[in-house]
Amino acid sequence: MFALFAAKRAVRSARRDRPVGRRIAAALAALIGLSACGPVAPPLAGNDPADPTAKVAAAGYRSTIAPYTPLRPVTGVPWRERKDGDAPQPKADR
Repeated sequence: MFALFAAKRAVRSARRDRPVGRRIAAALAALIGLSACGPVAPPLAGNDPADPTAKVAAAGYRSTIAPYTPLRPVTGVPWRERKDGDAPQPKADR
């Protein structure tokens, strides 16, 4: 068990002896090299979208409730008379 701890400590100390500057330089070189491999932006297919004089399609408006018709009663019948017509008729034997 002690041999395992000693071996791990030896590996850690060997890693510390390497110069840090070389690792940083290698990482920067890799980043710069990989950044050149990125995709190139395609050219615009039409007019420039930032052009304020460009012609655009007109904005249209279509109502979402266009076929709506109010279902309120047209005649001015009092509330009691309107509800009495819908209520069940009272039985004569009661």
